[in-house]
Amino acid sequence: MKNLVVIVGSLIVAFGFNFFLVPYGILSSGISGLAILIGLVTPFDIGLMNLLLNLPLLILGYIKLGRTITINTLVCVASLSAFLYLLPAVPITDNILLSAIFGGIIGGIGVGLILKYSGTSGGLDIIAIILSRTSNVSVGLLLTGMNGVIVLISGAFFDWNIALYTLLSIYLTGKMIDTLHTDHIKLTMQIVTTKGESIRKELLDSVYRGITITEGYGGYTQETKHILMMVVTRYETMQIKKIVRKYDKNAFINIFETIEVDGQFAKN
Repeated sequence: MKNLVVIVGSLIVAFGFNFFLVPYGILSSGISGLAILIGLVTPFDIGLMNLLLNLPLLILGYIKLGRTITINTLVCVASLSAFLYLLPAVPITDNILLSAIFGGIIGGIGVGLILKYSGTSGGLDIIAIILSRTSNVSVGLLLTGMNGVIVLISGAFFDWNIALYTLLSIYLTGKMIDTLHTDHIKLTMQIVTTKGESIRKELLDSVYRGITITEGYGGYTQETKHILMMVVTRYETMQIKKIVRKYDKNAFINIFETIEVDGQFAKN
């Protein structure tokens, strides 16, 4: 079911790109935006370029983020590249402003679905997640900075009108992603388990976050338990839950939104 939603999300993204953005030379955010740029100024196919540009980042993601996130991302990258290759780049409207608006909105809907069920859509997401794990800078802020570079590239290769349309499209994509799934917000996870030591070791090896551990006992069973507390990004919750369930299928996991973090967010 998860992979099906990711594939549908990729189809939506490709539809927004090929029927609204690509015909007018408007770039999207991330690696797909660079793929569109290369496809517009060279004879290379945009879908193929999207796949090739993502491959080294997938390898980096496997090394830094683990197998689960990388496999999810691979499904997204492969399906998006295939749809970009198969769908014709034909404009639905002859109005470039409407194309920038609807291309950004439709692309944001697709990416939002992908992020909700996959964790990352590949490309710059992988770089942003890795950088956010070693700093207190949010994934959203890092992506904004990197996408700003894409806008400058758009202005340099085409003209500044196209760059401004690109900026509008990227902004609307971001707003739609936030509406469906805000990934850069902080969450606190409390894990109550009888397998605290095993879970602690793998979490420290796999997730770049600190862990606070306290002891407690079940109010009904009076069994001794460990309580692990972590502040994470939404990107990491899926991976953490999988690790916890690997050792303790009966663990109690409580996740709630964190308003502010003051102090070391990344693991020392």
